[in-house]
Amino acid sequence: MDFSIITSNIDVYLEGMKNTLILVSISLVIGLLLAVPLAVLRVVGNSFVQIPIRIFVYFFRGTPLLVQMFLVYYGLGQFDFIRESFVWPLFKEAYFCALLTFSLNTCAYTVEILRGSMVATPHGEVEAATAAGMSKFLMLRRIILPSAFRRALPAYSNEIIFMLHGSALASVITIVDITGAARIINSRYYSPYEAFITAALFYMAITFTLVFLIRQLEKKWHAHLQPENQSVVKIEAPHENITG
Repeated sequence: MDFSIITSNIDVYLEGMKNTLILVSISLVIGLLLAVPLAVLRVVGNSFVQIPIRIFVYFFRGTPLLVQMFLVYYGLGQFDFIRESFVWPLFKEAYFCALLTFSLNTCAYTVEILRGSMVATPHGEVEAATAAGMSKFLMLRRIILPSAFRRALPAYSNEIIFMLHGSALASVITIVDITGAARIINSRYYSPYEAFITAALFYMAITFTLVFLIRQLEKKWHAHLQPENQSVVKIEAPHENITG
């Protein structure tokens, strides 16, 4: 391996890493903010409300992320009402199209993660909240959602990692993320091994950092479930002197 290729172009990778982190972070935040009310409506809403949410979830979970990105980036431009509207300057930008696609994709997966966690709320917690006189909204805010977030964290952590890895597709629409940086280095020096193994190391470093942070958050949120360290006192029966 020619490490000089990487050391002399490390700034390209750092710029790509910055773009990746910003793109993934904003997408996850937007997706989570959209997913929470949609998950609540999936659980407590009527059929008229649930049907469009189900269609949205099934579409984004049932089609590849790359196809979704092509539909947004290339497909919407063929409609005259899009090109002539005020939103066209946004859809001309590759960054906005990638951000929109990633946000909707992670939103769909997060809706199902939260819905499953809400449905799995122990019935005893709901009965206790009802007995305490809580309204449905108060019960949702104080009991169901906090409990659901704790249960959903392991599954949602996987979604964060999948979103990070899926962001590599942004490079196909001209965004210079980590994968895009590797493609630039490969096109300059025709060294695919050096270019893409370095990109893989960047992804691994970010992934392991995220895993560590999520584990710390799990320990904090699940601290009440951990057994307390109690000192074990060994009590021995006193010896009796028996004299015959």
